[in-house]
Amino acid sequence: MAEKHKELGTANIKYLLLKLSVPSMLAMFGNAIYNIVDTIFVGRGIGALGIAGVAIVLPVMAIVSSFAHMIGIGTGTLISRQLGRKQLDEVNRTAGNGFLMVIIVGLVFSVIGLLFTEQIMVLFGATPSILPYAVEYSEVVFIGMLWFPFCVSSNNYLRAEGNARQAMTAMLLGFGVNVVLDYFFIFPLGMGMRGAALATIIGKMATFVYLVFYFLQPHHVIKFQWHTLRLNKRIIKPSLSVGLSGFGMRSSSSFANVVLNHTLGALGGDMAIAVFGIVYKITLFFGMPLFGLMQGMQPIIGFNFGADNRERIMRTIKLTFRYAIGYGVIAVVFFMLFAQPIVGLFTLEREIIVEGTRVLRIVIAMMWLMGISHAIMGVHQAMGQSKASFVLAILRWVLLITPLILILPNLFNLGLDGVWLAFPIADFVGAIVALIILYFTLKKKRIFQQ
Repeated sequence: MAEKHKELGTANIKYLLLKLSVPSMLAMFGNAIYNIVDTIFVGRGIGALGIAGVAIVLPVMAIVSSFAHMIGIGTGTLISRQLGRKQLDEVNRTAGNGFLMVIIVGLVFSVIGLLFTEQIMVLFGATPSILPYAVEYSEVVFIGMLWFPFCVSSNNYLRAEGNARQAMTAMLLGFGVNVVLDYFFIFPLGMGMRGAALATIIGKMATFVYLVFYFLQPHHVIKFQWHTLRLNKRIIKPSLSVGLSGFGMRSSSSFANVVLNHTLGALGGDMAIAVFGIVYKITLFFGMPLFGLMQGMQPIIGFNFGADNRERIMRTIKLTFRYAIGYGVIAVVFFMLFAQPIVGLFTLEREIIVEGTRVLRIVIAMMWLMGISHAIMGVHQAMGQSKASFVLAILRWVLLITPLILILPNLFNLGLDGVWLAFPIADFVGAIVALIILYFTLKKKRIFQQ
């Protein structure tokens, strides 16, 4: 198993991409299914205000996740390049720095969240009627922040090592535990929002235990070793500069969601926030396989960039584009055709079903292009191109969606429709900008020349 990473530079590209991407895609599908089932349980067991409460907490969790991704992506792509250069002695030093940083992140956010729960919920857009639900949910979730970041970050190391199947198993284990406990805590036990949150953090604990056990095994390349838990500037600086794009992608969505929640509250009230809470979970289901494809691609790009094998880099990029666009088109058609029954899974309230169906069709109209943007960002992360990958990470949510949310409702009396139209416009423009950035990067690195 310690030699498994070597096939990243020799095996057939299609075989490798499928081998690494399919487990990641299945894990992401599992994550998306969990998110949908969790929202269905909350909507059916607690109601629309419960869904809105979870929607308020999600950006907070995304911020914590963004720090974990910054560490995991940065150190994980550095590990991939180190494996490509056969610098095996550096691999565990890099992983040790990542382990320590993510432990610190979890501790800091847990303490801050528990001390200032209500103030944070108000800041993130909770209205007076939603606030009790958001507070009840987040008080429990902040306890789970102690181990949640480790789960998010450390999966990158399994993929860097070529063990995407184990990464998938770790994630699906947590999701499975979460879904089962969601049902029992919300319905038979009647624990409401607190039960939903408790199921979430116990599920993450299951993933955490699996990962710790994995890294304690002696036959893996990457191991958890106490003497490597030391912060080293030589490792932290290049890791975080690249990982900043992972931070930007997830924290930017949180920033935009704060603006979005306040805008929706002002223009449409609690119902608009609840509608977006449902639509957002559905779009997560749409986008998760694309994240899985990107994660499967990155070890191949990173390893071959470290080994200076440009031809394999180009073949991987082209194949990833074909898969991403093919999936995107099929997914858009499916969600357009079945928008109403999908939205109806989450709630029995007729008004929300009608509006949610209309909004979902608007929001996903151009999401078939999102795979291009994700793939291009992943390429830049894998090659250590920190500035370009950061710009690509914040492009959709910060540079496009947020300004459009603030501008479009005031044009032609669009109101709430202006908010929804921001998403397809951002996806179309974002894909064009990403392709232009990729062209100049590949030209600068002379990757076109082989």
